[in-house]
Amino acid sequence: MSSPSLQEILCCLGQPVAGNPTQYLMEKAVAKAGLDWRYLTLEVDPDDLGDAVRGMRAMGFRGGNFATPHQTAVVEHLDQLSESARLVGAVNCVCREGDALVGSHTTGQAFLTALRKLTDPAEKKIVILGAGEAARAIAIELGKAGCAEVVVVSQTPDHGQALVELLAGQLDTTATSVVLEGDYAVPGDAHVVVNATSVGMGNSADQAPLAVETLEAHQMVADLVFQPPRTQLLHEAQQRDCQTIDGLAVFVAQAAIAFRMWTDIDADTVLMREALEEFLGF
Repeated sequence: MSSPSLQEILCCLGQPVAGNPTQYLMEKAVAKAGLDWRYLTLEVDPDDLGDAVRGMRAMGFRGGNFATPHQTAVVEHLDQLSESARLVGAVNCVCREGDALVGSHTTGQAFLTALRKLTDPAEKKIVILGAGEAARAIAIELGKAGCAEVVVVSQTPDHGQALVELLAGQLDTTATSVVLEGDYAVPGDAHVVVNATSVGMGNSADQAPLAVETLEAHQMVADLVFQPPRTQLLHEAQQRDCQTIDGLAVFVAQAAIAFRMWTDIDADTVLMREALEEFLGF
C-alpha cells in the first residue's frame, strides 16, 4: 500500500497519545471505505497549540479533532466557524475547505442523530443535567430543532443562566435554569432527560444527580457517558421502562459526522460501534 499523501492525514490534538478510541474506530472506518488515510493522535501542550495548527496547514492535513484542553483556545487559530461552533464558543472538529480551516462542534448534532432514531425533538420539553460545553452544544441543537422548552439543571448558576439567555436571545427558545440542590426531581411533562455531565464515567456505581424514582415510562433518558455504556442512570431508567440512549450511540454518531465531513463518504456506523466496543473491551 502506498504511503498517504499530505492531504490524506487526519489528526486528534489534545488527548494522550495512547488510548484514543476515536483513532481506533476511524482507522477501521477508513479501511472499510478503501481510503489510504491515516488518523494520528498527537499530544500538544496548550502553549504550542498555535504552532500545531500552523503545522496542520503547512502539511496539508485534511482535518482533525480537538480534545481537552484545546476546544476553546483553537477558535482564534481558525478561518471560519460553523453556526453551532460560534454559539457554543468551542470547536471539536476541523475540516479543510480549500485553503481555509473551518471549525465545527459536533456533540449536539450527534446527540440529535441518536435522539431522532427514537423521537422528533420538535415540541418536546427536554431536561439537561449540566451546563458545560456538551450541555451547551446539545441545548443549542435542540433549540434549532424547535423543541418546546429546555430546562438546564446545573450546580453552577452562572453557567446555567448564561445558557438560558443564549437560547432565548439567539434561538428564541423557551428555557429555564434550575440550580441543582440534591437529586433533581424530573417533572412529569418532560419528554427527554439528558445527563450531559461526566458523572458515571469509568464507574458504573456512580449515579447522576437525578431522583430516578420520579422517572416515568413515557420519558426517554440519555447519558453521554460511554464508559461504561450502561451507566447506573440508564440501568435505573430501564427498570422504570424508559427508553434510553447510551453514550456509545452519541460517540459513534459524532465520529460518523466528522468522517462524512472529511471524506464525503457515509461511515459504516455498525462497524464503528463494533470497533468502539472492541476497543473498550465490551
